[in-house]
Amino acid sequence: LRTITRSLHLIDDKLRDDDEANRLFLEVLTSRRDPERALRWMNEAGVLGRFVPAFDHAVGLMQFNMYHHYTVDEHLIRAIGNIAAIERGELKNEHPLSTDVIKRVQSRAALYCAILLHDIAKGLPGDHSVVGAQIAERLCPRLGLSAADTAAVVWLVREHLVMSDTAQKRDLSDPKTVRDFVATVQSPEMLRLLLVLTVADIRAVGPGVFNGWKGQLLRELYYEAEALMSGGDAKPGRAARIETAKASLRERLSDLPPSVRERAATRHYDSYWVAFEDDAYERQARLMAKADDRAELFAMAAASDAFHAITEITIYTPDHPGLFSKLAGAIAVSGGSIVDAKAFTTTDGFALDVFSVQDAEGEAFGDPARIARLRENIVKTLSGEFSPRRVIAERPARKKRAAAFAVPPRVGFDNEASTTATVVEVEGLDRQGFLYDVTQALFESGLSISSSIVATYGERAIDVFYVRDGYGHKITHPERLKSVEARLLKVLSEQALEGREPLRA
Repeated sequence: LRTITRSLHLIDDKLRDDDEANRLFLEVLTSRRDPERALRWMNEAGVLGRFVPAFDHAVGLMQFNMYHHYTVDEHLIRAIGNIAAIERGELKNEHPLSTDVIKRVQSRAALYCAILLHDIAKGLPGDHSVVGAQIAERLCPRLGLSAADTAAVVWLVREHLVMSDTAQKRDLSDPKTVRDFVATVQSPEMLRLLLVLTVADIRAVGPGVFNGWKGQLLRELYYEAEALMSGGDAKPGRAARIETAKASLRERLSDLPPSVRERAATRHYDSYWVAFEDDAYERQARLMAKADDRAELFAMAAASDAFHAITEITIYTPDHPGLFSKLAGAIAVSGGSIVDAKAFTTTDGFALDVFSVQDAEGEAFGDPARIARLRENIVKTLSGEFSPRRVIAERPARKKRAAAFAVPPRVGFDNEASTTATVVEVEGLDRQGFLYDVTQALFESGLSISSSIVATYGERAIDVFYVRDGYGHKITHPERLKSVEARLLKVLSEQALEGREPLRA
Protein backbone atom coordinates (compact mmCIF):
# COMPACT_ATOMS: atom_id res chain seq x y z
CA LEU A 1 0.00 0.00 0.00
CA ARG A 2 2.88 2.34 0.84
CA THR A 3 4.60 1.50 -2.45
CA ILE A 4 1.44 2.17 -4.43
CA THR A 5 0.81 5.47 -2.63
CA ARG A 6 4.37 6.62 -3.40
CA SER A 7 3.93 5.67 -7.05
CA LEU A 8 0.68 7.55 -7.72
CA HIS A 9 2.54 10.00 -9.98
CA LEU A 10 2.88 7.15 -12.49
CA ILE A 11 -0.90 7.27 -13.05
CA ASP A 12 -0.86 9.99 -15.69
CA ASP A 13 -2.76 10.79 -18.89
CA LYS A 14 -0.75 8.18 -20.78
CA LEU A 15 -1.87 5.39 -18.41
CA ARG A 16 -5.43 6.71 -18.27
CA ASP A 17 -5.60 6.49 -22.07
CA ASP A 18 -4.03 3.03 -22.24
CA ASP A 19 -6.51 0.50 -23.65
CA GLU A 20 -5.16 -2.39 -21.56
CA ALA A 21 -5.24 -0.36 -18.33
CA ASN A 22 -8.86 0.59 -18.99
CA ARG A 23 -9.76 -3.02 -19.82
CA LEU A 24 -8.26 -4.17 -16.54
CA PHE A 25 -10.10 -1.47 -14.58
CA LEU A 26 -13.42 -2.47 -16.15
CA GLU A 27 -12.62 -6.09 -15.31
CA VAL A 28 -12.11 -5.14 -11.66
CA LEU A 29 -15.28 -3.01 -11.60
CA THR A 30 -17.46 -5.78 -13.05
CA SER A 31 -15.81 -8.70 -11.25
CA ARG A 32 -18.16 -11.50 -10.23
CA ARG A 33 -16.16 -12.01 -7.05
CA ASP A 34 -15.88 -8.95 -4.80
CA PRO A 35 -15.50 -5.66 -6.70
CA GLU A 36 -16.40 -3.65 -3.59
CA ARG A 37 -13.29 -4.77 -1.71
CA ALA A 38 -10.95 -4.16 -4.65
CA LEU A 39 -12.38 -0.70 -5.30
CA ARG A 40 -12.18 0.21 -1.61
CA TRP A 41 -8.48 -0.72 -1.56
CA MET A 42 -7.94 1.31 -4.73
CA ASN A 43 -9.74 4.26 -3.16
CA GLU A 44 -7.75 4.08 0.09
CA ALA A 45 -4.52 3.96 -1.87
CA GLY A 46 -5.53 6.94 -3.99
CA VAL A 47 -5.49 4.95 -7.22
CA LEU A 48 -9.21 5.30 -7.97
CA GLY A 49 -9.18 9.09 -7.84
CA ARG A 50 -6.04 9.24 -10.00
CA PHE A 51 -7.28 6.80 -12.65
CA VAL A 52 -10.79 8.31 -12.72
CA PRO A 53 -10.15 12.01 -11.96
CA ALA A 54 -13.88 12.75 -11.65
CA PHE A 55 -14.01 10.34 -8.70
CA ASP A 56 -11.30 12.27 -6.82
CA HIS A 57 -13.78 15.07 -6.10
CA ALA A 58 -16.10 12.59 -4.35
CA VAL A 59 -13.46 11.21 -1.98
CA GLY A 60 -14.31 12.17 1.60
CA LEU A 61 -17.12 14.46 0.42
CA MET A 62 -19.69 14.83 3.19
CA GLN A 63 -23.38 15.46 2.57
CA PHE A 64 -24.76 17.80 5.21
CA ASN A 65 -28.07 16.14 5.95
CA MET A 66 -29.56 13.44 8.18
CA TYR A 67 -30.52 11.14 5.31
CA HIS A 68 -27.17 10.13 3.81
CA HIS A 69 -24.97 8.26 6.29
CA TYR A 70 -21.79 8.06 4.21
CA THR A 71 -19.42 10.23 2.22
CA VAL A 72 -20.08 10.21 -1.52
CA ASP A 73 -17.18 7.89 -2.37
CA GLU A 74 -18.22 5.40 0.33
CA HIS A 75 -21.82 5.52 -0.90
CA LEU A 76 -20.74 4.74 -4.47
CA ILE A 77 -18.50 1.85 -3.43
CA ARG A 78 -21.20 0.37 -1.17
CA ALA A 79 -23.71 0.64 -4.02
CA ILE A 80 -21.36 -1.40 -6.24
CA GLY A 81 -21.13 -3.98 -3.47
CA ASN A 82 -24.93 -4.12 -3.32
CA ILE A 83 -25.20 -4.88 -7.03
CA ALA A 84 -22.56 -7.58 -6.74
CA ALA A 85 -24.41 -9.12 -3.77
CA ILE A 86 -27.71 -9.08 -5.68
CA GLU A 87 -26.01 -10.72 -8.65
CA ARG A 88 -24.53 -13.45 -6.42
CA GLY A 89 -28.01 -14.15 -5.05
CA GLU A 90 -27.08 -13.17 -1.49
CA LEU A 91 -30.04 -10.77 -1.12
CA LYS A 92 -32.71 -13.01 -2.63
CA ASN A 93 -34.90 -12.99 0.48
CA GLU A 94 -34.87 -9.19 0.72
CA HIS A 95 -34.92 -8.42 -3.01
CA PRO A 96 -36.46 -11.37 -4.89
CA LEU A 97 -37.42 -9.32 -7.96
CA SER A 98 -34.01 -7.65 -8.37
CA THR A 99 -32.29 -11.01 -7.95
CA ASP A 100 -34.39 -12.39 -10.80
CA VAL A 101 -34.19 -9.31 -13.01
CA ILE A 102 -30.40 -8.94 -12.86
CA LYS A 103 -30.05 -12.34 -14.55
CA ARG A 104 -31.79 -10.86 -17.60
CA VAL A 105 -29.69 -7.70 -17.83
CA GLN A 106 -27.98 -7.64 -21.21
CA SER A 107 -25.02 -5.42 -20.28
CA ARG A 108 -23.35 -5.89 -16.91
CA ALA A 109 -20.74 -3.29 -17.88
CA ALA A 110 -23.43 -0.63 -18.33
CA LEU A 111 -25.00 -1.48 -14.96
CA TYR A 112 -21.74 -1.37 -12.99
CA CYS A 113 -20.49 1.80 -14.71
CA ALA A 114 -23.83 3.52 -14.06
CA ILE A 115 -23.79 2.70 -10.35
CA LEU A 116 -20.17 3.89 -10.08
CA LEU A 117 -21.02 7.23 -11.70
CA HIS A 118 -24.60 7.94 -10.60
CA ASP A 119 -23.65 10.35 -7.77
CA ILE A 120 -20.12 11.21 -8.90
CA ALA A 121 -21.05 14.84 -9.58
CA LYS A 122 -22.45 15.49 -6.07
CA GLY A 123 -21.04 18.78 -4.81
CA LEU A 124 -20.22 20.12 -8.27
CA PRO A 125 -22.08 23.15 -9.69
CA GLY A 126 -25.36 22.26 -11.39
CA ASP A 127 -27.74 19.29 -11.20
CA HIS A 128 -25.59 16.33 -10.17
CA SER A 129 -27.59 13.99 -12.42
CA VAL A 130 -27.01 16.12 -15.52
CA VAL A 131 -23.35 16.83 -14.73
CA GLY A 132 -22.79 13.16 -13.91
CA ALA A 133 -24.27 12.17 -17.28
CA GLN A 134 -21.78 14.47 -19.00
CA ILE A 135 -18.93 12.81 -17.09
CA ALA A 136 -20.24 9.38 -18.11
CA GLU A 137 -20.40 10.44 -21.75
CA ARG A 138 -16.66 11.20 -21.69
CA LEU A 139 -15.49 8.35 -19.46
CA CYS A 140 -17.37 5.31 -20.80
CA PRO A 141 -15.76 5.24 -24.28
CA ARG A 142 -12.36 5.47 -22.57
CA LEU A 143 -13.21 2.40 -20.51
CA GLY A 144 -14.03 0.53 -23.70
CA LEU A 145 -17.83 0.58 -23.58
CA SER A 146 -19.70 0.43 -26.87
CA ALA A 147 -21.76 3.37 -28.12
CA ALA A 148 -24.96 1.59 -27.06
CA ASP A 149 -23.66 0.83 -23.56
CA THR A 150 -22.35 4.38 -23.20
CA ALA A 151 -25.79 5.76 -24.12
CA ALA A 152 -27.37 3.45 -21.54
CA VAL A 153 -25.00 4.62 -18.79
CA VAL A 154 -25.54 8.28 -19.67
CA TRP A 155 -29.32 7.81 -19.47
CA LEU A 156 -29.15 5.86 -16.21
CA VAL A 157 -26.98 8.48 -14.52
CA ARG A 158 -29.19 11.32 -15.72
CA GLU A 159 -32.44 9.53 -14.72
CA HIS A 160 -31.24 7.48 -11.75
CA LEU A 161 -33.82 9.07 -9.42
CA VAL A 162 -36.87 8.69 -11.68
CA MET A 163 -37.94 5.27 -10.39
CA SER A 164 -37.59 6.05 -6.69
CA ASP A 165 -39.27 9.44 -7.15
CA THR A 166 -42.18 7.93 -9.09
CA ALA A 167 -42.62 5.05 -6.64
CA GLN A 168 -42.41 7.19 -3.51
CA LYS A 169 -43.99 10.46 -4.67
CA ARG A 170 -46.76 9.48 -7.08
CA ASP A 171 -50.00 7.48 -6.83
CA LEU A 172 -49.25 4.14 -8.49
CA SER A 173 -52.96 3.35 -8.77
CA ASP A 174 -53.32 6.26 -11.21
CA PRO A 175 -52.81 4.89 -14.76
CA LYS A 176 -51.18 8.14 -15.90
CA THR A 177 -48.40 7.67 -13.35
CA VAL A 178 -47.34 4.43 -15.02
CA ARG A 179 -47.82 5.78 -18.54
CA ASP A 180 -45.60 8.78 -17.84
CA PHE A 181 -42.96 6.55 -16.25
CA VAL A 182 -42.96 4.18 -19.24
CA ALA A 183 -42.68 7.14 -21.61
CA THR A 184 -39.49 8.13 -19.80
CA VAL A 185 -37.94 4.65 -19.49
CA GLN A 186 -39.12 3.37 -22.90
CA SER A 187 -37.48 -0.09 -23.01
CA PRO A 188 -37.66 -3.27 -20.89
CA GLU A 189 -33.84 -3.40 -20.67
CA MET A 190 -33.64 0.13 -19.24
CA LEU A 191 -36.43 -0.80 -16.81
CA ARG A 192 -34.42 -3.80 -15.59
CA LEU A 193 -31.22 -1.77 -15.25
CA LEU A 194 -33.05 1.04 -13.48
CA LEU A 195 -34.71 -1.28 -10.95
CA VAL A 196 -31.45 -2.91 -9.87
CA LEU A 197 -29.63 0.43 -9.77
CA THR A 198 -32.41 2.00 -7.67
CA VAL A 199 -32.41 -0.82 -5.11
CA ALA A 200 -28.61 -0.75 -4.81
CA ASP A 201 -28.62 3.05 -4.51
CA ILE A 202 -31.23 3.22 -1.72
CA ARG A 203 -29.56 0.39 0.21
CA ALA A 204 -26.25 2.27 0.09
CA VAL A 205 -27.70 5.43 1.66
CA GLY A 206 -27.46 3.99 5.17
CA PRO A 207 -28.57 1.17 7.50
CA GLY A 208 -32.32 0.65 7.56
CA VAL A 209 -33.09 3.24 4.86
CA PHE A 210 -34.39 0.55 2.51
CA ASN A 211 -37.39 -1.22 4.01
CA GLY A 212 -40.13 -3.58 2.88
CA TRP A 213 -42.51 -0.75 2.12
CA LYS A 214 -40.13 0.88 -0.37
CA GLY A 215 -39.47 -2.52 -1.89
CA GLN A 216 -43.20 -3.08 -2.41
CA LEU A 217 -43.59 0.29 -4.13
CA LEU A 218 -40.70 -0.44 -6.51
CA ARG A 219 -42.02 -3.90 -7.33
CA GLU A 220 -45.51 -2.57 -8.01
CA LEU A 221 -44.15 0.12 -10.35
CA TYR A 222 -41.90 -2.40 -12.11
CA TYR A 223 -44.71 -4.88 -12.76
CA GLU A 224 -47.13 -2.20 -13.97
CA ALA A 225 -44.50 -0.70 -16.30
CA GLU A 226 -43.43 -4.11 -17.61
CA ALA A 227 -47.03 -5.00 -18.41
CA LEU A 228 -47.55 -1.73 -20.29
CA MET A 229 -44.29 -2.19 -22.22
CA SER A 230 -45.37 -5.69 -23.21
CA GLY A 231 -48.24 -4.29 -25.22
CA GLY A 232 -50.85 -3.95 -22.51
CA ASP A 233 -53.33 -1.09 -22.86
CA ALA A 234 -53.80 0.83 -19.61
CA LYS A 235 -57.52 1.53 -20.08
CA PRO A 236 -58.80 -1.99 -20.84
CA GLY A 237 -56.36 -3.39 -18.32
CA ARG A 238 -57.74 -1.08 -15.64
CA ALA A 239 -61.35 -2.01 -16.43
CA ALA A 240 -60.51 -5.71 -16.33
CA ARG A 241 -58.67 -5.29 -13.05
CA ILE A 242 -61.70 -3.56 -11.52
CA GLU A 243 -64.08 -6.31 -12.59
CA THR A 244 -61.66 -9.01 -11.43
CA ALA A 245 -61.33 -7.34 -8.01
CA LYS A 246 -65.10 -7.11 -7.62
CA ALA A 247 -65.62 -10.74 -8.65
CA SER A 248 -62.92 -11.92 -6.28
CA LEU A 249 -64.47 -9.95 -3.41
CA ARG A 250 -67.92 -11.43 -4.04
CA GLU A 251 -66.40 -14.91 -3.91
CA ARG A 252 -64.43 -14.18 -0.73
CA LEU A 253 -67.60 -12.89 0.97
CA SER A 254 -69.65 -15.97 0.07
CA ASP A 255 -70.54 -16.52 3.74
CA LEU A 256 -72.34 -13.16 3.89
CA PRO A 257 -75.91 -12.42 2.68
CA PRO A 258 -76.20 -11.62 -1.06
CA SER A 259 -77.34 -8.05 -0.36
CA VAL A 260 -74.23 -7.38 1.75
CA ARG A 261 -71.96 -8.86 -0.90
CA GLU A 262 -73.55 -6.77 -3.62
CA ARG A 263 -73.32 -3.59 -1.59
CA ALA A 264 -69.64 -4.24 -0.89
CA ALA A 265 -68.97 -4.61 -4.62
CA THR A 266 -70.97 -1.60 -5.82
CA ARG A 267 -70.58 1.20 -3.26
CA HIS A 268 -67.07 2.29 -4.35
CA TYR A 269 -65.87 4.41 -7.25
CA ASP A 270 -63.40 2.96 -9.79
CA SER A 271 -60.31 4.51 -8.17
CA TYR A 272 -60.84 2.29 -5.11
CA TRP A 273 -60.65 -0.95 -7.09
CA VAL A 274 -57.11 -0.40 -8.35
CA ALA A 275 -55.59 0.65 -5.03
CA PHE A 276 -55.27 -2.62 -3.07
CA GLU A 277 -54.81 -6.38 -3.25
CA ASP A 278 -57.62 -8.91 -2.78
CA ASP A 279 -56.81 -9.58 0.89
CA ALA A 280 -57.15 -5.88 1.70
CA TYR A 281 -60.49 -5.60 -0.11
CA GLU A 282 -61.85 -8.48 1.95
CA ARG A 283 -60.62 -7.04 5.26
CA GLN A 284 -62.13 -3.66 4.46
CA ALA A 285 -65.45 -5.09 3.25
CA ARG A 286 -65.87 -7.18 6.40
CA LEU A 287 -65.01 -4.18 8.58
CA MET A 288 -67.63 -2.06 6.82
CA ALA A 289 -70.27 -4.80 6.82
CA LYS A 290 -69.81 -5.42 10.55
CA ALA A 291 -70.10 -1.72 11.35
CA ASP A 292 -73.19 -1.32 9.17
CA ASP A 293 -74.84 -4.36 10.77
CA ARG A 294 -74.30 -2.85 14.22
CA ALA A 295 -75.24 0.66 13.06
CA GLU A 296 -71.84 1.90 14.26
CA LEU A 297 -70.61 5.21 12.84
CA PHE A 298 -66.95 4.50 13.53
CA ALA A 299 -64.91 1.38 12.87
CA MET A 300 -61.17 0.80 12.82
CA ALA A 301 -58.95 -2.17 12.02
CA ALA A 302 -55.18 -2.68 12.11
CA ALA A 303 -53.21 -5.25 10.11
CA SER A 304 -49.43 -5.44 10.43
CA ASP A 305 -47.08 -6.58 7.69
CA ALA A 306 -43.60 -7.32 9.03
CA PHE A 307 -42.08 -7.88 5.55
CA HIS A 308 -43.20 -4.45 4.34
CA ALA A 309 -42.53 -2.93 7.80
CA ILE A 310 -45.93 -1.23 8.02
CA THR A 311 -49.21 -1.44 9.88
CA GLU A 312 -52.26 -0.76 7.76
CA ILE A 313 -54.79 1.31 9.71
CA THR A 314 -58.26 1.25 8.12
CA ILE A 315 -60.88 3.74 9.32
CA TYR A 316 -64.54 3.70 8.30
CA THR A 317 -66.80 6.58 9.31
CA PRO A 318 -69.23 9.09 7.76
CA ASP A 319 -67.30 11.49 5.55
CA HIS A 320 -67.05 15.16 6.45
CA PRO A 321 -64.75 18.07 5.56
CA GLY A 322 -61.37 17.94 7.28
CA LEU A 323 -61.65 14.27 8.25
CA PHE A 324 -58.31 13.29 6.67
CA SER A 325 -56.50 16.05 8.56
CA LYS A 326 -58.05 15.04 11.89
CA LEU A 327 -57.05 11.41 11.38
CA ALA A 328 -53.50 12.40 10.43
CA GLY A 329 -53.30 14.52 13.58
CA ALA A 330 -54.54 11.68 15.80
CA ILE A 331 -51.94 9.31 14.33
CA ALA A 332 -49.20 11.90 14.96
CA VAL A 333 -50.37 12.34 18.56
CA SER A 334 -50.14 8.56 18.99
CA GLY A 335 -46.52 8.46 17.84
CA GLY A 336 -47.18 7.01 14.39
CA SER A 337 -45.39 8.00 11.20
CA ILE A 338 -47.56 7.83 8.07
CA VAL A 339 -45.71 6.53 5.01
CA ASP A 340 -48.71 6.26 2.70
CA ALA A 341 -52.36 7.23 2.86
CA LYS A 342 -55.37 6.73 0.65
CA ALA A 343 -58.75 8.38 1.18
CA PHE A 344 -61.94 7.15 -0.46
CA THR A 345 -65.54 8.28 -0.26
CA THR A 346 -68.25 5.73 -0.99
CA THR A 347 -71.25 6.43 -3.20
CA ASP A 348 -73.39 6.65 -0.04
CA GLY A 349 -71.25 9.24 1.73
CA PHE A 350 -68.96 7.20 3.98
CA ALA A 351 -65.20 7.66 4.17
CA LEU A 352 -62.79 4.76 4.01
CA ASP A 353 -59.31 6.03 4.84
CA VAL A 354 -56.34 3.67 4.82
CA PHE A 355 -53.05 4.71 6.40
CA SER A 356 -49.78 2.78 6.23
CA VAL A 357 -48.07 3.58 9.52
CA GLN A 358 -44.61 2.97 10.97
CA ASP A 359 -43.13 3.71 14.36
CA ALA A 360 -40.22 6.08 15.01
CA GLU A 361 -37.71 3.33 14.14
CA GLY A 362 -39.27 2.65 10.73
CA GLU A 363 -40.92 -0.61 11.81
CA ALA A 364 -44.56 -1.72 11.90
CA PHE A 365 -46.79 0.12 14.38
CA GLY A 366 -49.01 -2.79 15.33
CA ASP A 367 -48.57 -3.84 18.94
CA PRO A 368 -51.94 -3.96 20.79
CA ALA A 369 -51.17 -1.17 23.28
CA ARG A 370 -50.30 1.28 20.50
CA ILE A 371 -53.37 0.37 18.48
CA ALA A 372 -55.63 0.80 21.52
CA ARG A 373 -54.11 4.22 22.24
CA LEU A 374 -54.49 5.21 18.59
CA ARG A 375 -58.16 4.22 18.54
CA GLU A 376 -58.81 6.24 21.69
CA ASN A 377 -57.05 9.30 20.26
CA ILE A 378 -58.97 9.09 16.97
CA VAL A 379 -62.31 8.87 18.79
CA LYS A 380 -61.38 11.86 20.98
CA THR A 381 -60.27 13.85 17.93
CA LEU A 382 -63.40 13.13 15.91
CA SER A 383 -65.64 13.98 18.88
CA GLY A 384 -63.80 17.28 19.41
CA GLU A 385 -62.63 16.27 22.88
CA PHE A 386 -59.14 17.50 22.08
CA SER A 387 -57.26 19.17 19.27
CA PRO A 388 -54.22 17.37 17.79
CA ARG A 389 -52.60 20.77 17.17
CA ARG A 390 -52.76 21.66 20.87
CA VAL A 391 -51.52 18.24 22.02
CA ILE A 392 -48.59 18.29 19.59
CA ALA A 393 -47.71 21.86 20.56
CA GLU A 394 -47.46 20.91 24.23
CA ARG A 395 -44.98 18.12 23.55
CA PRO A 396 -41.25 18.72 23.35
CA ALA A 397 -39.78 18.31 19.88
CA ARG A 398 -38.38 14.80 19.37
CA LYS A 399 -36.09 15.49 16.44
CA LYS A 400 -33.76 18.04 17.99
CA ARG A 401 -30.97 17.17 15.54
CA ALA A 402 -33.12 18.54 12.72
CA ALA A 403 -32.75 22.02 14.20
CA ALA A 404 -29.19 22.13 12.85
CA PHE A 405 -30.49 22.06 9.28
CA ALA A 406 -32.19 24.65 7.14
CA VAL A 407 -34.78 23.26 4.73
CA PRO A 408 -36.35 26.06 2.70
CA PRO A 409 -40.12 25.50 2.48
CA ARG A 410 -41.22 24.58 -1.04
CA VAL A 411 -44.63 24.04 -2.62
CA GLY A 412 -45.05 22.71 -6.16
CA PHE A 413 -48.11 21.99 -8.32
CA ASP A 414 -48.39 19.50 -11.17
CA ASN A 415 -51.53 19.35 -13.27
CA GLU A 416 -50.03 16.94 -15.81
CA ALA A 417 -49.25 14.00 -13.50
CA SER A 418 -52.90 12.94 -13.13
CA THR A 419 -55.94 13.11 -15.37
CA THR A 420 -58.34 13.79 -12.49
CA ALA A 421 -56.45 15.60 -9.70
CA THR A 422 -53.88 18.31 -9.05
CA VAL A 423 -50.69 16.96 -7.51
CA VAL A 424 -49.33 19.16 -4.72
CA GLU A 425 -45.79 18.51 -3.49
CA VAL A 426 -44.84 20.06 -0.15
CA GLU A 427 -41.31 20.08 1.26
CA GLY A 428 -40.08 21.40 4.59
CA LEU A 429 -38.19 20.68 7.81
CA ASP A 430 -39.60 17.52 9.39
CA ARG A 431 -41.19 17.93 12.82
CA GLN A 432 -44.02 16.58 14.90
CA GLY A 433 -47.38 17.27 13.34
CA PHE A 434 -45.98 18.21 9.91
CA LEU A 435 -48.55 16.17 7.99
CA TYR A 436 -51.40 17.36 10.19
CA ASP A 437 -50.54 21.04 9.65
CA VAL A 438 -50.22 20.60 5.89
CA THR A 439 -53.47 18.65 5.50
CA GLN A 440 -55.27 21.16 7.71
CA ALA A 441 -54.07 23.95 5.40
CA LEU A 442 -55.34 22.04 2.36
CA PHE A 443 -58.72 21.58 4.09
CA GLU A 444 -58.88 25.28 4.94
CA SER A 445 -58.16 26.00 1.26
CA GLY A 446 -61.33 24.12 0.33
CA LEU A 447 -59.54 21.11 -1.17
CA SER A 448 -60.25 17.41 -0.71
CA ILE A 449 -57.44 14.86 -0.62
CA SER A 450 -57.90 11.67 -2.61
CA SER A 451 -54.50 10.15 -1.88
CA SER A 452 -51.26 11.05 -0.17
CA ILE A 453 -47.68 9.82 -0.45
CA VAL A 454 -45.65 10.72 2.60
CA ALA A 455 -41.86 10.46 2.84
CA THR A 456 -39.14 11.65 5.20
CA TYR A 457 -35.50 11.93 4.11
CA GLY A 458 -33.61 12.59 7.32
CA GLU A 459 -34.51 16.12 8.38
CA ARG A 460 -36.47 16.76 5.16
CA ALA A 461 -40.18 15.93 4.84
CA ILE A 462 -41.60 15.65 1.31
CA ASP A 463 -45.33 14.98 1.16
CA VAL A 464 -47.35 14.63 -2.03
CA PHE A 465 -51.14 15.02 -2.23
CA TYR A 466 -53.63 14.37 -4.99
CA VAL A 467 -56.30 17.04 -4.45
CA ARG A 468 -59.53 18.31 -6.02
CA ASP A 469 -61.70 21.33 -5.36
CA GLY A 470 -65.22 21.21 -3.89
CA TYR A 471 -66.65 20.28 -7.29
CA GLY A 472 -64.24 17.40 -7.83
CA HIS A 473 -62.10 19.26 -10.36
CA LYS A 474 -58.43 20.08 -10.69
CA ILE A 475 -57.18 23.44 -9.43
CA THR A 476 -56.08 25.32 -12.52
CA HIS A 477 -56.76 29.01 -11.94
CA PRO A 478 -53.46 30.85 -11.25
CA GLU A 479 -54.91 32.98 -8.45
CA ARG A 480 -56.36 29.92 -6.69
CA LEU A 481 -53.01 28.14 -6.93
CA LYS A 482 -51.24 31.20 -5.49
CA SER A 483 -53.70 31.30 -2.60
CA VAL A 484 -53.15 27.62 -1.76
CA GLU A 485 -49.38 28.05 -2.02
CA ALA A 486 -49.42 31.06 0.33
CA ARG A 487 -51.44 29.16 2.94
CA LEU A 488 -49.12 26.15 2.78
CA LEU A 489 -45.97 28.27 3.00
CA LYS A 490 -47.43 29.99 6.05
CA VAL A 491 -47.88 26.73 7.98
CA LEU A 492 -44.46 25.49 6.86
CA SER A 493 -42.92 28.46 8.63
CA GLU A 494 -42.29 27.31 12.21
CA GLN A 495 -42.78 30.79 13.64
CA ALA A 496 -46.26 30.94 12.11
CA LEU A 497 -47.50 27.89 14.00
CA GLU A 498 -49.83 29.03 16.76
CA GLY A 499 -48.81 28.00 20.23
CA ARG A 500 -45.78 26.07 19.11
CA GLU A 501 -42.19 26.96 19.96
CA PRO A 502 -39.77 26.84 17.04
CA LEU A 503 -37.52 23.79 17.01
CA ARG A 504 -34.40 25.87 16.57
CA ALA A 505 -32.82 27.28 19.70
